[in-house]
Amino acid sequence: MSRNTTTVTKIASRHADPDATIGYDRPLQTFFLQAFATSDGEDLELWLGTEFQEFETLAALRAAAVRQGFDFVPLASGILHRLLDDHSREAIRPVSETILQDLLNNAAPC
Repeated sequence: MSRNTTTVTKIASRHADPDATIGYDRPLQTFFLQAFATSDGEDLELWLGTEFQEFETLAALRAAAVRQGFDFVPLASGILHRLLDDHSREAIRPVSETILQDLLNNAAPC
């Protein structure tokens, strides 16, 4: 499992969580996103990627985040490369050549 710190923003308020986590979970074969922990750290306002093969591309993960009122684009290029590398090494299915293109095509704020 990979874990990278990134910033997730609430679209409506532009409030940001600079300590959000994005990564790839090999056992679940999904990208995941966690953000906006409660003050006691016991719960998260946003937690995507908890089901088997739920988000096989970063574009699918972002679309789900946006539907819930959050966004994580732009990703730092180092994080993006690590996520794609983790996916290519750890995914049981081969990496789709469109993963990066999907993310770039959907990079405009919604």
